[in-house]
Amino acid sequence: MIASLAALAFNPAPVILTIPAVAAVLLALVPSYRVSAALNVSACALTFLTALALLVAPRIAGPFLIVDDLNIVFVVLNTFVAFTTSVFSASYIGHELETGRLTPLHLRFYHAMYQVLLAAMNLALVSNNLGVMWVAIEVATLTTVLMVGLYRTEAAIEAAWKYFMLGSVGIALALFGTILVYMVAQPVVGEGPDGMIWSVLMKRARDFDPALLNVAFVFLLLGYGTKVGLAPLHAWLPDAHSEGPTPISAVLSGLLLNVALYAVLRFKLLLAAHPGTLAPGPLMMAMGLASLLLAGFMLYRRRDIKRLFAYSSIEHMGLIAFAFGLGGPVANFAGLLHMTMHSLTKSAIFFAVGHVCQVKGTQKLSDIRGLTTSHPALGWGLVVAVAAIAGLPPAGVFMSEFLLVTSTFAHRPWLALPLVAGLLLAFGALMLKLSGIAFGAPSPGSDKVKASHLPMTVHLALVLVAGLYLPPPLVAWFRHVAGLLG
Repeated sequence: MIASLAALAFNPAPVILTIPAVAAVLLALVPSYRVSAALNVSACALTFLTALALLVAPRIAGPFLIVDDLNIVFVVLNTFVAFTTSVFSASYIGHELETGRLTPLHLRFYHAMYQVLLAAMNLALVSNNLGVMWVAIEVATLTTVLMVGLYRTEAAIEAAWKYFMLGSVGIALALFGTILVYMVAQPVVGEGPDGMIWSVLMKRARDFDPALLNVAFVFLLLGYGTKVGLAPLHAWLPDAHSEGPTPISAVLSGLLLNVALYAVLRFKLLLAAHPGTLAPGPLMMAMGLASLLLAGFMLYRRRDIKRLFAYSSIEHMGLIAFAFGLGGPVANFAGLLHMTMHSLTKSAIFFAVGHVCQVKGTQKLSDIRGLTTSHPALGWGLVVAVAAIAGLPPAGVFMSEFLLVTSTFAHRPWLALPLVAGLLLAFGALMLKLSGIAFGAPSPGSDKVKASHLPMTVHLALVLVAGLYLPPPLVAWFRHVAGLLG
């Protein structure tokens, strides 16, 4: 007993769940905006610092929690972006309060839900029980549904309902797939919770019925793929991004999509552990390429700046899914690197977009012109961010896309053509839209940006440095995780 408590005391995993859970309760009670914003930032900072302790913590796989090299990547990235987004959110939400778009009651709800979302995502990442992981992802989804409808406008309510309805389809499919995994494990590991514990399933996966395991993976990929935003299950994503508060758009693109992808990767590993199952790669590559090409065309038709970058997220999640579907050490490394770079870059873009929408008073692309003239720091920051997400060197996105393209040419050259075509389509659309937003005669709206540019600057600096130099320990870690992914 004492040994167990001692082990628990040195295990950071329960702490990264406890901090946001306690903070959510406190934030629901705090009426002052300044106090609640400071508490939200402090809780996120503490959670991030605790998550860093996972880097040196012992790897564990208990009945409830698991800490391994795979989920540490996601947890550290998750808590870091959640922290920087909370800093951005403090000033962004303050402006919404000043302009009357949100009330103090909305604000208490928003901050409490932000911490509930963070707790749910962390639980999904460190849970060793597949059922608990499913519940945690659904709690995270339902939390963001409530936050998408926070403005209570007709469009926001419609977007929230659409997100809820399509998310429910994903919920049902993922639940059915999880039940099938339990059914396939039950004859081997027996009845009870062991049939849902991922580390137990991995050890006995070779004894499972491969046909039923294949069927389960298809349902799981479709279910969690809905939350990843993969085509043709992506329809909720542009509406949710465009109508919710911008910090939530940053969290959706930078974090929640990754959490759902993490679930897919866990089940992919389970399938790969059985030599008699079908290879999951082709299905993931097909959905990834479909997402990339669809988003590449749809980017040209966007009239709303937040919808534009929502489709860009679909494009990049498609690229990541394609990389993990292709498999192998280089493609998996590229997938991990691209996931990290996309989270940092896209959240930086949404930080900039949030400021743009507040100073210009609109999300319409046709009404946002000449930012580099009217707001030089913001405009040039957006230029750098969009150039990075479009894949221009020296940003880290260029490095990951280069690795993915070269790996595709080496192993599946016939897939390189649609891959490169999709990248070029998206690149052209983003450059076309960016030229109007950033250059030319400024559109009305010259109010000074009151919020700090620090979160956006830090993210972009990391993305640019990653394109020039990756620390050897980070490279070794990513290589190790890439090897685990097969």
